[in-house]
Amino acid sequence: MKKICGSIRLSARSLGSIRTIAVCGVLLSLKLVLNLFTINISALLKIGLAYLPIAAAGMLFGPVVGGTVGALGDLLGYFIFPTGPYFPGFTLSAFLSGFVYGLLLYRGPVKLWRAFTAKALVTLLVSFLLNPLWLAMMYGKTFWAAVSVRALASFSELLPDTVVLYVLLKVIERCCLPQILRNES
Repeated sequence: MKKICGSIRLSARSLGSIRTIAVCGVLLSLKLVLNLFTINISALLKIGLAYLPIAAAGMLFGPVVGGTVGALGDLLGYFIFPTGPYFPGFTLSAFLSGFVYGLLLYRGPVKLWRAFTAKALVTLLVSFLLNPLWLAMMYGKTFWAAVSVRALASFSELLPDTVVLYVLLKVIERCCLPQILRNES
């Protein structure tokens, strides 16, 4: 618990850094571009890679920054490319995604099990539980109808998404992380 509180505190403190703001601006832009390439199969089912910049922000700067990038990405994405009615539950889901990535990936070595755990927890909490709840509230469907459609897609994407996430995190660990850590001290 002490480690979690420490990483939250460190992450919140880094929000005041110009370097953090600049890198997060680039990650937000990348999230918006990747969101353009998301495949919308239905109102309940989307396939894409827009989670990667949010996970990168969480890994680099911690849970508070990761959550902030997630929430801002959702808000900017809605205002720039609206695809339906705005619902604040999805902004909360985006914040929680970045927060979870930050809690599990910040200041630790990149390991496949960590990438899998982070992606699985986000899939379970956000894709499997919260987003179907928001969709059920918005479209008047029952929660279980929304879950059944999302469950198959969410869990079938878990392994490929984990591999892509792991590769990205390894690249960041080798290329970017030493520079960021050197400039933080």
